[in-house]
Amino acid sequence: MIPIRPMTEADLDAVLAIEQACFPRAWSREHFLAELASRHGVAVVAEQEGRLIGYLCLSIVLDEAEVLDVAVLPTVQRSGAGTVLLAWACDEARRRGATVLRLEVRATSGPAIALYERFGFVRSGLRKAYYENGVDALLMDKNLSEEEY
Repeated sequence: MIPIRPMTEADLDAVLAIEQACFPRAWSREHFLAELASRHGVAVVAEQEGRLIGYLCLSIVLDEAEVLDVAVLPTVQRSGAGTVLLAWACDEARRRGATVLRLEVRATSGPAIALYERFGFVRSGLRKAYYENGVDALLMDKNLSEEEY
């Protein structure tokens, strides 16, 4: 079992290290601080054996939720942490009244896309050359009225 708990400002050094290890254009400390302060946002971390191994930032406005940022430490990817974080996001969004959960992912991120599709996300659009080096962003949505994932 991989425990999930609310992200705090004290977690940001570890969160930033994961962010920088996973993404060429990483979020800044200020960006994470803004998410922690947002009335529409909720951020959580995943821990394993006392160390932070992943995080997820979720925004919920009315009946729509969006995964803004999610990452797992590269050395523990495919350990189930991403699955636990995504399941939490689906449950939390549904609990707060959202009927759809959206996200965007690099079109080149095959393992992440496969995970999202296992959860019932469907491809809903494309943002051409959205990321660094001209990589497209694949837009994906999940209908939260579907109970299983």
